[in-house]
Amino acid sequence: MKIVAVTACTVGVAHTYIARDKLEAAAVKRGHAIQVETQGNVGIEDELSPEAIRDADIVILAADVTVAHQERFARKKVVRVPSVVAIKQADQLIGKIEDKLGVK
Repeated sequence: MKIVAVTACTVGVAHTYIARDKLEAAAVKRGHAIQVETQGNVGIEDELSPEAIRDADIVILAADVTVAHQERFARKKVVRVPSVVAIKQADQLIGKIEDKLGVK
């Protein structure tokens, strides 16, 4: 499965980057490709390319604030969760997405 994600928290520091790291680790552990954009206090980092979005099977928005440029995901399947879910339950989150999409 190809996953793209955006992480963002209210302060734009710790939880943004911890959520990124946890999602990346869980996806790789389960054999999936993932690209994560962060929207922190320094702005957008590792911005998702139009090609990555186009090719993605799922978009994860792990955010506690409004994600900028959400229109990019208009025709995609999107899962929205608070950043704490990505931090504390990333593996379970990826597992639920697999189940929903019928992917293993």
